[in-house]
Amino acid sequence: MINIKVLNQLNCASQIAITEHARIRLNERGITVDDIISCISSGEIIEQYEDDKPFPSCLILGLSANDKPIHVVASTDNEFIYLITSYFPNTIKWEADFKTRKEHKL
Repeated sequence: MINIKVLNQLNCASQIAITEHARIRLNERGITVDDIISCISSGEIIEQYEDDKPFPSCLILGLSANDKPIHVVASTDNEFIYLITSYFPNTIKWEADFKTRKEHKL
């Protein structure tokens, strides 16, 4: 299980590893490294994905550098934060608190 305190201790640009795929998605979504850092420092873990490989990951809800709600999915080996993805949540998929997923009706 990931602890937000551990992420905050590593929360600087030089300790965040971003894959090329994630970098492309951030660019498409207008999300900066400052937004990622801001989210982690202001955020809370709202979901844990303990079975993810190679490390467990988590979903963090926090605020971007411009104080917009933002989600960050990340993992850590306690030396680096590995950014998986980040996006601005919307009320189509999330309740107004951006912590609760809306149920999909079939």
